[in-house]
Amino acid sequence: MYLCLAHMSEEGWEQKYVKEAFDTNWVVPMGPNVNAFEKDLEAFANSKSDGSQPLDRKVVCLSAGTAAVHLALIGCGVKAGDEVLVQSYTFCASSHPITYLGAKPIFVGSEGETWNMDPQLLEKAIIDRKEKTGKYPKAIIPVALYGMPYHIDKIMAIADKYGIPVVEDAAEGMGSRFDGQVLGTFGRYGVLSFNGNKMITTSGGGALICRNPEEANEIMWYATQARDAYPYYQHIAIGYNYRMSNVCAGIGRGQMTVLNSHIDHHKHVQKLYEELLADVPGVHIHKQPEDPRFDGNFWLCAATLDPSVHIHGQENAYKEVIKTAVGGAAGVIHAVESATTDCQPNDNVEALRVFMLGKKIETRPTWKPMHKQPVYANAPVYTNGVEEDLFKVGFCLPAGPYVSDEDVHYIVDCFKEAIVK
Repeated sequence: MYLCLAHMSEEGWEQKYVKEAFDTNWVVPMGPNVNAFEKDLEAFANSKSDGSQPLDRKVVCLSAGTAAVHLALIGCGVKAGDEVLVQSYTFCASSHPITYLGAKPIFVGSEGETWNMDPQLLEKAIIDRKEKTGKYPKAIIPVALYGMPYHIDKIMAIADKYGIPVVEDAAEGMGSRFDGQVLGTFGRYGVLSFNGNKMITTSGGGALICRNPEEANEIMWYATQARDAYPYYQHIAIGYNYRMSNVCAGIGRGQMTVLNSHIDHHKHVQKLYEELLADVPGVHIHKQPEDPRFDGNFWLCAATLDPSVHIHGQENAYKEVIKTAVGGAAGVIHAVESATTDCQPNDNVEALRVFMLGKKIETRPTWKPMHKQPVYANAPVYTNGVEEDLFKVGFCLPAGPYVSDEDVHYIVDCFKEAIVK
């Protein structure tokens, strides 16, 4: 039982649009499906839950959410040697594109309510980087961790105060809203992902929400190798082959028909976990703030496990080196000699993962903070240690559209069985 996998619409619209792509020979990174998918995404992103005046953002479909972060940073003018403030508690796709440009990631820690970027630490980092380097960072990247909205009002106020553009990484937060407005539409750019485990999927792919047609056209130009208008290929800038294919966009068009039902289902599963685990000592489901402006999609149901809770098999945690891919890992993984690192989940969290795997249930650790990753060992970080503490005790439970009420009951029963009484 996997953590989260999107699934096709019951009506089979995905097959219809993909078949059209093949029938018309539009099997390229452009075409009618791409254009239509962008329009569908724009309609969704520009909507407001209260029905008030819609926004007018433009969307560019791309090959991956990572590509969207990369091009957003280019759109913000980030160049080699610049600094970019980015949430540390996130997946590597939020920070790696900074290094693609030769820029430096400056990691910002989390606050304990949403687990997302701490506004106070953000402002502290901005002031300190100005003092140390003589200039402000070129961009700010907050992340909707597991679909939870960040304190966007506070972050935008700080960003506006210092004149720094915001790139919202809403890859995990498609459909999450703050004060009725879709995440990814507050900053200069908003990043979406359609990977196979997201709210909707195109098998792989992403999109960038832009403020206006001019910025969208510039992003499109960079995404299609930055070609000038000549009858031959001439380039005045380095471009990229980042455009979404017409076939993948066909899948996306079909997926848009089930997006709202997926969001509703994830919220339902979250509520069920909250109810069924409420009486289990030492287990705490991560809930959104009571502030009614917060409306998360609950892409994954995250939770924490107190160190005092003992799990069956805990004495064997981290005794063997892992030889194969675990959880969402795919392709080739790098072999390691040690089963442990200097920053890892507690023994009981790892024992829970192993126990549940034996029941055919995938529970996964939360994202390891980027500033604790060896590849970023020398990167500056501004933190109060919140995200490091959360990583030690945190885990995620299955939550995708395939997860039924019966599945949730089974998962919770197995969870209770894992605990040593």
